[in-house]
Amino acid sequence: MSESPPESLLPYERWTERALRGVVVDALEHVARHGLPGEHHFYLSFRTDHPGVVMPGHLRARYPQEITIVLQHRFWDLAVDRSAGSFSVSLSFGGVPARLTVPFAALTAFHDPAVRFGLRFEPEDAAATGLAAEAATAPAAPAEEQQPAPTPAPAAERTAETPQVVSLEAFRRKRD
Repeated sequence: MSESPPESLLPYERWTERALRGVVVDALEHVARHGLPGEHHFYLSFRTDHPGVVMPGHLRARYPQEITIVLQHRFWDLAVDRSAGSFSVSLSFGGVPARLTVPFAALTAFHDPAVRFGLRFEPEDAAATGLAAEAATAPAAPAEEQQPAPTPAPAAERTAETPQVVSLEAFRRKRD
């Protein structure tokens, strides 16, 4: 009969997840300074209803809970602000430019398909990350149900002008 490990009085899981978020921060900082090398590109999923997420209302209405953005061909003004605990990037959605600001605590997934590297996160609690004050002033997400992300076009149909928003359900851990 195996014994279960004793419950820790230290938050090792939270510390590990915070350290892994640091990998994403480092990757984004590198790309902000040097651009994307080779075939690297990033899929970033985040909670749109997380305190501190700044995005246009039309995107929040379409993706009230979660969105996946792709940093590949058409993005600009990528900036990482470690002191604010967030990054900002401009993308084009259906030909309409949009500036997004995303707290690292809102991230739910990071994937670089060029090297099959990926990380999954639980969104951090606003109180645990010092975002409780922002939660009171952040705009509320619409009450409508989230629409599923569109399926990406086959590679032959994609162009550098076509941003892709895809679902990462295939990469999600199954919970019991």
